[in-house]
Amino acid sequence: METIAVVGAGAWGTAFAKILADAGHACTIWGRNEAVVREINQAHTNSARLPGFTLPDTITATADLPGLLATASVVVVALPSQKARAVLTDVQIAPDATIVSLMKGVELSTDLRMSEMLIDTLQIPSSQVVVVSGPNLAREIADGQPAATVVAGSDSRHTKAIARLCITDYFRPYTNADVIGVELGGAVKNVIAIAAGMAAGVGYGDNTKATIITRGLAEITRLAITLGADPQTMAGLAGMGDLVATCASPLSRNHTFGAHMGRGLGIDEAIAATGGTVEGAKSCRSVLELAHTHNVDMPLTAAVVAAVYDGLDIHQMTANLLSRPHKDERA
Repeated sequence: METIAVVGAGAWGTAFAKILADAGHACTIWGRNEAVVREINQAHTNSARLPGFTLPDTITATADLPGLLATASVVVVALPSQKARAVLTDVQIAPDATIVSLMKGVELSTDLRMSEMLIDTLQIPSSQVVVVSGPNLAREIADGQPAATVVAGSDSRHTKAIARLCITDYFRPYTNADVIGVELGGAVKNVIAIAAGMAAGVGYGDNTKATIITRGLAEITRLAITLGADPQTMAGLAGMGDLVATCASPLSRNHTFGAHMGRGLGIDEAIAATGGTVEGAKSCRSVLELAHTHNVDMPLTAAVVAAVYDGLDIHQMTANLLSRPHKDERA
């Protein structure tokens, strides 16, 4: 039996713990909030982040991170991407533990993908890190609705082992060796989902949404290929699949945040109205920096940064995008 730790008591961390429990594996969630830890242990709920769902008895919780990680053979990291390094710095893990990233973002100041940040922070080889990404909205997963995901890693032994851990009758994992493509698909789709939300917020319809999703996929693919990803990954669950779910669903915090901004709220008001972490708002600047470093054109990402941080009006943002020079669709 694996000793499984889930670091982070947010919606996705809690939902993934439920997947593991439903697959027959006991696990312990770490949370910094003592009230949340107590609620998970006593009431078997996490009403703050995943309301309306009862958690299996095989899920427990603790606020003792060093004690939890010292013996865990599998460490699932489900923290906000910009806070993970601070939480995990100086933490000791078991020598052969498999580290699983559920995070979707690019770290500010370093422009590192989440697997790279974990390798750097925990001082471990890349072979020990596995990433999980796909169209996985936490509430639908917790409800047991059919879904699939991608488990990616450079070492097939670790990748296959994690995939086996999270197989249930409603959750189907696929394996992939393309860590770069899987992570970039998950990180950048959050930024594109903000653009889709902004469009919805100002009243644009399905033509606009389809345009944003399709051209968003084009710029994600450009960046991913430049950084060494397999272009086929972008047509799969971690690319197009996750992009469609996040851009189209009202359950997506990034889409919801964008919609609030489209209706005229400022960034702080929109974050407060959305509730929880809005990864796209945090990572859009680091994604754009990464694109600039590698000379990759990402107009939608640049537009989101301008709207969120520079106060660009959404209608002007649209006009700017539509007035760009004409070019071949495949360019």
